[in-house]
Amino acid sequence: MKTKAVRLYGEKDLRLEEFELPAIGENEILAKIVSDSICMSSYKASSQGTKHKRIPNDVAENPIIIGHEFCGEIVEVGGKWTGQFKAGDKFSIQPAINYADGPVGILSAPGYSYQNIGGDSQYVVIPAEVMEQDCLLPFSGEAYYHGSLAEPVSCIIGGFHANYHTTPGSYVHKMGIVEGGAMALLAGVGPMGLGAIDYAIHCDRKPSVLVVTDIDNARLERAASIYTIEEAKANGVELIYVNTAEEGKDVDYLKSLTPNNGGFDDVFVYAPVAPVLEQADKILGFDGCLNFFAGPTNPEFSASFNFYNVHYAATHVVGTSGGNTADMVESLKMMESGKLNPSTMITHVGGLDAVIETTLNLPNIPGGKKLIYNNISMPLVALDDLKGIEGKLYQGLAGLVEKHNGLWSPEAEEYLLANAPSI
Repeated sequence: MKTKAVRLYGEKDLRLEEFELPAIGENEILAKIVSDSICMSSYKASSQGTKHKRIPNDVAENPIIIGHEFCGEIVEVGGKWTGQFKAGDKFSIQPAINYADGPVGILSAPGYSYQNIGGDSQYVVIPAEVMEQDCLLPFSGEAYYHGSLAEPVSCIIGGFHANYHTTPGSYVHKMGIVEGGAMALLAGVGPMGLGAIDYAIHCDRKPSVLVVTDIDNARLERAASIYTIEEAKANGVELIYVNTAEEGKDVDYLKSLTPNNGGFDDVFVYAPVAPVLEQADKILGFDGCLNFFAGPTNPEFSASFNFYNVHYAATHVVGTSGGNTADMVESLKMMESGKLNPSTMITHVGGLDAVIETTLNLPNIPGGKKLIYNNISMPLVALDDLKGIEGKLYQGLAGLVEKHNGLWSPEAEEYLLANAPSI
């Protein structure tokens, strides 16, 4: 079967090409990809080429398909898997397969390492490694983009699960955030921060106090219009938005928002900015856990950390950059049940022909997640700009985005897929 896909040949060398996929084997699956969300990890991989640990050394001769946040439908099932899957089933993918015998060792992953599977392709062959590690995940949600965003949402969930706390006199770590504790999300109104607010309010193990900071009132107000103080309260969470650029909104003020001014049990940092990281350290309470979620691009990035408090106040730090399969299953189930709505993370949509420019320029494109629909032709468009673009397609989408409080929606996805030109 022929497919169009964006393939990586080397540093900043991405090409949209049509090529023939091989016939599937007994232990493989042929699938159609409907949507893919572009991740900063794809930017890093495309910028670094073979310097990236997941990229094979021979991509110049054997290019790989990029993209790892994808969702689609099964087309054909190899004999080994006919008892578990069938044509027409929706699916999502856990790309972190951790399979030691893969093409580049334990770091093998769809979107980085394979010639015939990646998110930015119309069709893919799902290999044995993915199948045998249970990384093909059934999905019954109403929109494909929910399945695409299950991977970034799983990273958020993984961060909550990776935090840990201790009991004096015991060497056993209690995994997860403090239930009923005080939590802060610093630089917390970007796409991942918004997802974290959603999860913190609606998960089974939630804080009692949730403080979300940023330095831009417009972004904070937008977040507050989506995740309201009233909704959080109805779910047992006191939600407080704070602009830390305003006078008096310093460390002492943030700590004053916690019980007995004691500081936060769990602090998540969603921007790789040294002053933000240092602020996070200063607002930790006893046994407070700092999760450095935002991955820096500079390998020499550093910030000061109070080791007096490490010794006497048992503060500690973890870093998370992804979720595991259980986290992804949790994200899919919460979306299917309506507990999570990842629409807040999306700010742009486009077709397969928008992938190259978007990926290579991702740090310079403002906003949140860039969502790609692989079987249409469409430039990358910000949802806020739809109103100003002439044409039935864009005006129809603009109306649906406005109907849903400025957010992407299953209704908008259905309209786009029915009306956009094929690539």
